[in-house]
Amino acid sequence: MTTGSSPVTTRSGPVTTGSGPETTGSGPETTGSGPETTGSGPETTDAGRVDARRIAERVTSCPDVAGLSAGPFGAIATYLPGESVPGISLRGEEIEVHVIVRYGRPMPEIAAEIRDAIGDLARGRRVDITIDDVTGIEEPRKVRSS
Repeated sequence: MTTGSSPVTTRSGPVTTGSGPETTGSGPETTGSGPETTGSGPETTDAGRVDARRIAERVTSCPDVAGLSAGPFGAIATYLPGESVPGISLRGEEIEVHVIVRYGRPMPEIAAEIRDAIGDLARGRRVDITIDDVTGIEEPRKVRSS
């Protein structure tokens, strides 16, 4: 069972471990314009490669996350030499995470859990979480375009 509504995006300022309450958006919102790519900058370094992979691992380890989503056009990813990490976009001072969540828990709580899971990897960067879809069934953790 999936929903057909627009993605929900929650935004926060820089994430630090042990910080106060996070700010979440209200109502359905969508992010930015067009496909997001990472081509130059720290994302293409070994540290960026490790960050994107570790962020993806931590996000998918959250119990209410069914998987990562590459977004409606399959463009949300960190592009690295010879590979990509779908669902995670590292851009300068921002980390964008697109997920598919399991039905049952309030979405702001799931977003806060994701932020907590990746807090130390954010290194002061803003973290935007977009919930692209909600599923009511237990699915294997996988990446897909929504």
